[in-house]
Amino acid sequence: MKTVASFEIKYQQYLDPEGKLTQKKLPKFAENHDELLKMYRMMSFVRVFDTKSIALQRTGQLGTYASCLGHEATHVGIGAAMRPEDAFFPMYREYGAQFWRGVKPHEVLLFWGGDERGNNFSGPAHDFAWAVPIATQFHHAAGAALAFKLRGEKRVAVSVIGDGGTSQGDFYESLNAAGAYQLPAVFVVSNNQWAISVPLSAQTACETLAQKAIAGGFEGIQVDGNDIIAVRDIMEYALDKARTGKGPTLIEALTYRISDHTTADDATRYRSKGEVEDAKKKEPLIRIRKYLMDVGAWDQKQEDKLLAECAAQMDAEVKLYKDAGKPPIASMFDHMFANLPEGLVAQRDAAVAEGQHHG
Repeated sequence: MKTVASFEIKYQQYLDPEGKLTQKKLPKFAENHDELLKMYRMMSFVRVFDTKSIALQRTGQLGTYASCLGHEATHVGIGAAMRPEDAFFPMYREYGAQFWRGVKPHEVLLFWGGDERGNNFSGPAHDFAWAVPIATQFHHAAGAALAFKLRGEKRVAVSVIGDGGTSQGDFYESLNAAGAYQLPAVFVVSNNQWAISVPLSAQTACETLAQKAIAGGFEGIQVDGNDIIAVRDIMEYALDKARTGKGPTLIEALTYRISDHTTADDATRYRSKGEVEDAKKKEPLIRIRKYLMDVGAWDQKQEDKLLAECAAQMDAEVKLYKDAGKPPIASMFDHMFANLPEGLVAQRDAAVAEGQHHG
């Protein structure tokens, strides 16, 4: 037999877990300490947001919440690389990317508090809302990317999925369409090693998830998802490629879900304490903070001030969330149809009447 095709998966990293450079030359944006500090500040705020959100849920002030602990570099790196005109299709924990693009923290709290007004968030109106169904957001991204191409627009559709979502048929269908039509899309797999309680080893026999792009006929790249510099660098590369008509890219960002899958989960039931403790040593804030301190761009006094500012900002966002009050009962029917069917009119009236009875 002869070899008719061969492929390779490249890996990108600039900062090791100790915050030391693994390459001599940095991307241009990373040579600007102000730009790195901007990303670091956002990562720090996301960490404070996450901690406070879990506290709100544990005290009955928020519904089930999906933590992003450990994902900060992947999410902020995605947001920092995108342009406003690009379209973002998240799953349900990419808060760092959304905050970068203008979504307000209290809007995220509204969503997890069961208030659909949270989906009418700030930022680009063309960004999609959170997708709790697994992998459907990839279909949405592929469809938008096709529209961009047909219209001749220099825009890119960006979507994120977890490692577990790569086992869904929607994932493969979207990649096949993106490759066949050479769509301006960037698909990111946030590989945090666990699909709720299912480890990556039980999901796939592939050496990488990036290589799943090969079946779609386009490039797959693996990146250290805990390295904010590497994530943004690869995102900028993939976005530029898509924007200039060179097709889609699949990026596998290697990270780790330090927290439970959601506040309805107990990860101690299926993974070891040692595994989690080891992951904490490699988490994203540690390495970028060490690097910034090593180059003299950051110190402990600035760190303490930043954390105080983040806490104050979060307190203000929580107040906005609590002050929003409950939405009118009828609002759950308002945006389903242009003209509400007779049966739903009766349901709406009954719901409103029941609410008044209990009010």
